[in-house]
Amino acid sequence: MLTKKEQGFSILFFIIVIAELICSSVESLNGLHYVTKPAILVSLIAYFLTSSNHLNKTLKLLTLFALLFSLLGDVLLMFVHKSEGYFMFGLIAFLLAHIMYIIVFLKHKNPNKNPYVFTLIALLYAAMLFYIMFDGLGDMLYPVTVYMLVILTMAATAFLRQGKVLPLSYTLVFLGALLFMLSDSILALNKFYKPLPLSNISIMLTYALAQYFIVLGLLKNK
Repeated sequence: MLTKKEQGFSILFFIIVIAELICSSVESLNGLHYVTKPAILVSLIAYFLTSSNHLNKTLKLLTLFALLFSLLGDVLLMFVHKSEGYFMFGLIAFLLAHIMYIIVFLKHKNPNKNPYVFTLIALLYAAMLFYIMFDGLGDMLYPVTVYMLVILTMAATAFLRQGKVLPLSYTLVFLGALLFMLSDSILALNKFYKPLPLSNISIMLTYALAQYFIVLGLLKNK
């Protein structure tokens, strides 16, 4: 399924992810976290730029912006301990990343695909999360609500690619979108509900896999 180039990159990528998981979990290595975390997206951006010549120029540019906004969000969230303002700016950066992905996915929308069942399931999932977190949201209620609606739209547009793109491309991108939702859900529960065990590992692992699958899936639609 993976070419030699994809295999080589995948090995490097997951070495970086493992390094980040270790550095963010071991106190004596926390300083390296400021290198290993952004390195995840930097490696994806570099790989995407060197592997996307076959893609439509607009799609390539929008995907690049999605990755760059994600990188910005990663960097901003590393400084939340200094000021809560970094969380809001990080949220905005990821909001813009999701909007870029929405536009990319809509370029391959299957007009015959019915989105209603998936949308209903996604809304029920979001409602459950809000019910659990509601008391802890405070002033962040409206920003988190907007963010949640945007990421649900991102997942729905990934779902709507089915039948319009190659099956492998669809599966990888849709899986990535679902993992992005899961990662953000864990982050939100950890911040607005209560601290979750091993949250730093589960958030970063699902996030890294999400971005990896989305990028690989978009590149696979040749």
